[in-house]
Amino acid sequence: MNDTEQKRILDEWLHTHRGLLFKALRAFAFSAHDQDDLFQEIAFQLWQSIPHFKGDSSASTWVYRVALYSAIKWSQKEQRRNAKHEDLDVLSHVPRNQAPDDDPRVAWLYQQIGQLAPIDRSLILLQLEGLSYKEMSEALGISESNVGVKINRIKNKMSRQSAADQSARRQKNGI
Repeated sequence: MNDTEQKRILDEWLHTHRGLLFKALRAFAFSAHDQDDLFQEIAFQLWQSIPHFKGDSSASTWVYRVALYSAIKWSQKEQRRNAKHEDLDVLSHVPRNQAPDDDPRVAWLYQQIGQLAPIDRSLILLQLEGLSYKEMSEALGISESNVGVKINRIKNKMSRQSAADQSARRQKNGI
């Protein structure tokens, strides 16, 4: 495969799967600078993976797997480094703000997703993307039944947290 064909495939994948990329960036990186770093890492890993893609799975499953594993690995490396980064909003090529940030429900959702373990974050992102349990299991390398159990536990945890947050808001407002 030549570089021109590889670039065409990468551009197509980045365009077609930008929704998942945006969700992964927002769930694994919290500042604009970190989102840019993570986007570059995912794009690089996708570029390197193209010659290895044989079509045994769908392109979307391949992209999901590469993007999420890259995000998990990047996140773990960042945690070990424990470095502080200044928020830079000058980088415009990173997919951002597809969902309105002024919606407190969206902000709350991403805050909750950001607190999940990396595999659980990946599952929720894949579910938000509308993938089936089978597709999620293929993307993450876990069984379909494990996908179902984990998603059910995550939903229950988030529902309990939502109820607790609403109760706290009512108490704070004297309702």
